[in-house]
Amino acid sequence: MRAVSARLPVFPWDRLEPYKAAAAAHPDGIVDLSVGTPVDPVPQLIRTALADASDSPGYPMAWGTPALREAIAGWLKGRLGVAADPDATLPTIGSKELVGWLPTLLGLEPGDQVAYPALAYPTYEIGALMAHAEAVSYADPVTDLDPARVKVLWLNTPSNPTGRTLSADELRRIVGWAREHGILLVSDECYIELGWDVDPVSVLHPDVCGGSHEGLIAVHSLSKRSNFAGYRGAFLAGDPAVIKELLGIRKHTGMMVAKPVQEAMIAALGDRAHVVEQRERYARRRTALRTAFEAAGFTIEHSEASLYLWATRGESCWDTVGELSKSGILVAPGEFYGEAGARFVRIAFTATDERVAAAVARLNG
Repeated sequence: MRAVSARLPVFPWDRLEPYKAAAAAHPDGIVDLSVGTPVDPVPQLIRTALADASDSPGYPMAWGTPALREAIAGWLKGRLGVAADPDATLPTIGSKELVGWLPTLLGLEPGDQVAYPALAYPTYEIGALMAHAEAVSYADPVTDLDPARVKVLWLNTPSNPTGRTLSADELRRIVGWAREHGILLVSDECYIELGWDVDPVSVLHPDVCGGSHEGLIAVHSLSKRSNFAGYRGAFLAGDPAVIKELLGIRKHTGMMVAKPVQEAMIAALGDRAHVVEQRERYARRRTALRTAFEAAGFTIEHSEASLYLWATRGESCWDTVGELSKSGILVAPGEFYGEAGARFVRIAFTATDERVAAAVARLNG
């Protein structure tokens, strides 16, 4: 049997280690803007909910508690204007787990295709390879894809890495094409609460899907909006038939979100104040970094949403990474996200205020 690892590419972040070491040698320490991991405290109400549910000796429900499903549906309606049946929602152990396993859970086979944007989170490709399916990237329009072979079509809006956000008109066009050809459309909307120059729209919004969720799944995460990455809490919503199928498989395989985490998710989804506070932190850091990088000769493209600036100064991304590492600043090479990113870098604004200020001072120096 061929080892699973032989089907997969080299883990991209391993290639960044020499540059990380160079940046760490700076006298004032590294400013790590390469990975979009939260650094701010978990809100107290979430920590309290987790602690209060810590005496949970029994197995949790793979479907999530009724209270969690109601909380998910309530958030979708109140925040995104999406009317979802609580029974057509499903909690997951973070969103990366779902992205990586979805083609396998759906039973894709060799010859089937999983399509994802030309600039994209690498796990879309990994999920296809894990299922022995074919991974294909696309640029606009999606209609260039082979509808006879594509079984899963990924969208990512707002995008990681670019921050590009699809409008309701663009989403409506893509939904129509996918439905015409019987393709499951899965929209990764993990950054939907982090629109800066736009107000992102869900694929499940009635203006996009006509009020029917048939053939559509939306993926959401609490990691960014609630500093929840260490808790591993995310969820799906959409086509009831697809959710039912995934639930059945997840029951059999023990894919269950821990009960204390489910309670913490309920607390997070029911509170808006901590999200506003966190958005204000990110907005300050985004403005400071954008101003400093543009003053240092960088051009910022897209970046209207998400936690990243998509930046270039017209050279190889590795040259940019190397030069910035000499100043103790670490960024992600755009090549990690596809060949189209070869002359870009992704700059995360998830560092602390102190580290962002240090980056700004070095760029201005």
